Amino acid sequence: MFEEILPGYHLRPGLVRERATLLKFIQLSYQELFPEQDEFSHLAVTVEKYFSQETPLWWVELAESAVSSDSPTVSWLQPIACLWLGNAVDQILGDRHAHIFLLYVMPKYRRQGIGSALMRYAESWAKARGDRQIGLQVFQRNQPALHLYHKLGYQAQSLWMIKPLHRSDKPMQS
Repeated sequence: MFEEILPGYHLRPGLVRERATLLKFIQLSYQELFPEQDEFSHLAVTVEKYFSQETPLWWVELAESAVSSDSPTVSWLQPIACLWLGNAVDQILGDRHAHIFLLYVMPKYRRQGIGSALMRYAESWAKARGDRQIGLQVFQRNQPALHLYHKLGYQAQSLWMIKPLHRSDKPMQS
């Protein structure tokens, strides 16, 4: 059930009943990226709507041998990173492909290869089920993630553009 993803770290499949832990990880991710915002209750709707048996989740945990005996606050059963995958449809070819909903590594464990290992795992999973590509969405302000994805060979295929609409904006006239 456990697979070593890197020396000292193992990967285990998540369970549907771990919905609250998944939500906690998504909230941590958004809080880091958007510290000026203090309300993320909408993320619970995302988890409720999309997390299922068809959208697999994996947790990275410290292997038992990596837990320091002088650090009683660290439990080898507490996740330190997660990977949540879903499905998307290629807008050009119409093919179903894997989509990374969430890749999150706790700050203390970053820059140790965990994110890269999770990305390789996601790619292997997608290939094994016959996908010809894998996609993700990343916020432009998340420069460390952008750097990682570029390093791993990901390329922008499209840009998601938004314009905030304010009540004072006048409607376009035809």
